[in-house]
Amino acid sequence: MRRLYHLVALLFYVAFLASSCNSVSDANESAVDSTAAQVQLIDGHPEWIMQGNIYEVNIRQYTPEGTFKAFENHLQRLKDMGVQTLWFMPINPISKLERKGALGSYYAVSSYIAINPEFGTMNDWKELVNHAHAMGFKVIIDWVPNHTGADHPWLTSHPNFFAKDSSGKPAVPYDWTDTRQLDYNNTEMQDSMIAAMKYWLTASAIDGFRCDVAWNVPGPFWSKCINELKKVKPDIFMLAEGDKPYLHPSGFDATYPWEMFHMMVRVAKGQRPAFALDSVKQRYDTMYPPNALEMYFTSNHDENSWNKADYQTMPGAVHAPFAVLTQTYYHSVPLIYSGQEEPFLDSLSFFYKDTITFRSFGRQKFYKTLLELRKNNAALAANASFRKVSVGDDKALYAYTREGSAKKIFVILNLSAKEQAIKITDASLHGKPYNVFMGTNEDVNGKEWKIEPWGYVVYAY
Repeated sequence: MRRLYHLVALLFYVAFLASSCNSVSDANESAVDSTAAQVQLIDGHPEWIMQGNIYEVNIRQYTPEGTFKAFENHLQRLKDMGVQTLWFMPINPISKLERKGALGSYYAVSSYIAINPEFGTMNDWKELVNHAHAMGFKVIIDWVPNHTGADHPWLTSHPNFFAKDSSGKPAVPYDWTDTRQLDYNNTEMQDSMIAAMKYWLTASAIDGFRCDVAWNVPGPFWSKCINELKKVKPDIFMLAEGDKPYLHPSGFDATYPWEMFHMMVRVAKGQRPAFALDSVKQRYDTMYPPNALEMYFTSNHDENSWNKADYQTMPGAVHAPFAVLTQTYYHSVPLIYSGQEEPFLDSLSFFYKDTITFRSFGRQKFYKTLLELRKNNAALAANASFRKVSVGDDKALYAYTREGSAKKIFVILNLSAKEQAIKITDASLHGKPYNVFMGTNEDVNGKEWKIEPWGYVVYAY
């Protein structure tokens, strides 16, 4: 009986998809067939992400209205800043049962195939995606596969989709009392999850997914899922929230470099020397495949809401050299979180309306310089080479080159609260490179000079 019910549910997905997309399934299939040969992959990843970047959009808090239409007014500004990929935090409806706070957590999803009415309608969403695509953006959405909200319809229609606690009730993962844990031993549930993800690829032509708590979902599911999704859209980008080694071989393009972020925070606080970053890089080089990408960041929604990033973890001038690091580092796909370009120096509430105040956009030019450099200089492609360089006290100074397609970038960061002496003795770096932030060419032939606390220099050769 349950298998029959599951078949009906899958047929509902197909019917719903067809009605929502004006019978575009055949057109979509032929479009995929005709473009599949044109899809460009580099090291197994979509070509478009290799010199791309990600901007995380918190729709609820972005504008006073907290809607798709209100956010749409920021597209031109973000395009001018150099943003390429828009990652939208969950756009699905939020469960009401055991809801936290007035508005609930974005990650307590009550339906995988509907829009949160707080943000607008499905048509509003499609219009936003179409507008973004027309402007050259890529769009990915936040997906919550580990658990549902506490009143998701599957709890009634498919109770066997959920793991059970010791009393036989749907289990609550961790202390997330507004959610219920899905059971990935159930293949019917797996198929339903994949069908729901396919729906968004066809209904609104998104370009990929950021998968929440991906580290708690088994690798065999991800392998099956991502393979099926790529049949619909071959060049999707898949980002896993997690840092477990199995995530990359399971099909994800990028994971979270949590260990590196935490080390960055310790270096920023003066608890560890700059060269401590090398030990994390070496660990990643050992545990991940050679083509693995990492989404480097100085803040995201979790770190901002719960740990006061980046305005306290990397306060004031401390932020800049670490932001340069995320934008120019080895295998990096860099992230900027909503409001960092202001900067908005507060934590955004998870469960209540807490609007970002945009006034001066004080970091926007800084980020624009970095984003445009990455886009236009192949030395900052995710797969470009990396070489550490010593220019002084390695406890404070962190310097390296990136090279690719006959281009070279040389980065010097002072990751300390003291002025440092710099001398470039490596003859391969001598000459008059272009100082990206100063806008001038400089003679760097072995002379000694000083760099201010938390200073940064980026040279292009």
